[in-house]
Amino acid sequence: MAKILVIHGPNLNLLGEREVDIYGKVTIDQINKLLKKIAKEEGCEIEIVQSNHEGQIVEHIGKSKGKVDALLINPAAYTHTSVAIRDAISATRIPTVEVHLSNIYAREEFRRTSLIAPVAKGQVSGFGIESYTLGLKAALSLVKEKK
Repeated sequence: MAKILVIHGPNLNLLGEREVDIYGKVTIDQINKLLKKIAKEEGCEIEIVQSNHEGQIVEHIGKSKGKVDALLINPAAYTHTSVAIRDAISATRIPTVEVHLSNIYAREEFRRTSLIAPVAKGQVSGFGIESYTLGLKAALSLVKEKK
């Protein structure tokens, strides 16, 4: 059975109440419930974590080498700043899909650069909660390709 690690980055625990005009009213619990439903339908296992701490995210990725088949990550603000997360993804070689609720390329200039994108297989952004569902389906597709 395929296993996918889902990582929600900083402040995503505040979804539904922070900057609703940008991120919508969807909560992290709603996202997780939907991802679990899709995973069950697809016959795959998912592990979901959320952290506001860069080092914890790096540790989750590092400990997952050889234990998960793919990574679905919304690095949130760390998208634009974290060489450490980028390096963890690169070092573990876990096939990765980067997701964002908002279209980072239509936002402030500093948000238009992703340090994660060059080490990810792909990126889905701008579709709200659908970014996660499309991202999960892409991650599952990567797993099937690999096998």
